[in-house]
Amino acid sequence: MPLETSPGAPAPVRQIANLISGYIDRLGAVWVEGQVAQVSRRPGVGTVFLTLRDSVADVSVSVTCTRVTFDSLNPPLVEGASVIVNAKPTYYAPRGTLSLFAREIRMVGLGELLARLERRRQLLAAEGLFDQARKRSLPFLPTRVGLVTAPNSAAERDVLENARRRWPAVAFEVAHATMQGTRCAGEVIEALRRLEAHPEVDVIVVARGGGSVEDLLPFSDEGIIRTVHALRTPVVSAIGHEPDTPLLDLVADVRASTPTDAAKRVVPNVAEELSGVRWARERLRTLLVGRVEREQHTLDSLRSRPVLADPRSLLDDRTAELDALRERARRSLSHRLDRAADEIDHHRARARALSPLETLRRGYAVLQDAEGHVVSTIDEVAAGGRVSVRVADGRVHAEVTGTEPASGRTDQQHEQDEDTDG
Repeated sequence: MPLETSPGAPAPVRQIANLISGYIDRLGAVWVEGQVAQVSRRPGVGTVFLTLRDSVADVSVSVTCTRVTFDSLNPPLVEGASVIVNAKPTYYAPRGTLSLFAREIRMVGLGELLARLERRRQLLAAEGLFDQARKRSLPFLPTRVGLVTAPNSAAERDVLENARRRWPAVAFEVAHATMQGTRCAGEVIEALRRLEAHPEVDVIVVARGGGSVEDLLPFSDEGIIRTVHALRTPVVSAIGHEPDTPLLDLVADVRASTPTDAAKRVVPNVAEELSGVRWARERLRTLLVGRVEREQHTLDSLRSRPVLADPRSLLDDRTAELDALRERARRSLSHRLDRAADEIDHHRARARALSPLETLRRGYAVLQDAEGHVVSTIDEVAAGGRVSVRVADGRVHAEVTGTEPASGRTDQQHEQDEDTDG
């Protein structure tokens, strides 16, 4: 039944420790897989002490076994070996420590290791950690190259020397780490994170000079794979093992066959670049010379044309055209003015013919009474009245002595008579 406790009735440490010990004792024997991180074998002691580390997480547990069990292993057990242990968990209450007592230890064979790596590869690939679409391109000329490798190793010398031979001004930021054994994965992860945080590091190289499949197991560690996948900085894997590919090669942005090959990939060859600059300069010179020659040919062709040989001829031609246009405009304007004058004369003649003054010149006159009213009938004047007669060249003033009706009667007068008779 569950332990009942409260702030007023807490359980003592010994009780909790004994409960945990009882739970673990009832667990029975279990099979445990891990990597041997440490072996402690003391002379004259019948017990061998091991530290077993998880291959992925940063978790370890103490393991004890008899000397007989340890000595029966073939090949002998060494640090870094992967093993499967059949052990009984024990809990030492006075110190609160958990340990395993190994009854049987089995070495993990190469075939089994490769099978487990393949299963891990498939699981990580299913998550998309190896997708080509996420691969980042390397910078043409990095500000600083990050290098993860063992101190004073051949891989370190190969990368540094070959990179500086190709580009003498290249700068490196080296983060040393153990490149083999149980501490390898943790130290490599720490080195990668340190270089990722460096503001000038544009590319990271992980270099090691090859080794056996067992030696390269840390570079298939899931922790390293996930760390590389999470980095923003491009990573070059230069583990140097062609037949069996560590998983680091699959997650890295670029895989180099050797540390020397990695140096060739991260920096350009200064000799090749200078040659390219010379070629580009010569190509540019050739293009410029060709362009200048074509333009010179065009200028020579223009200069040889008659109009440029004697520029005044073009001006003379335009002057002649202008004179011709001016003469044409003058004739057209003169013709239109003549026509307009003729029309004006015609209208003037018509207006003159219709003018009352012209009628007077033909012998007619206009008779007006003393008030200036035009007299059109004899009834509008009386004997003794004064009248004015307007003729073509002036007026004649007269006095009416009498009136006389006209001998002929007008149609209007006949109509008036008929109306009166009716």
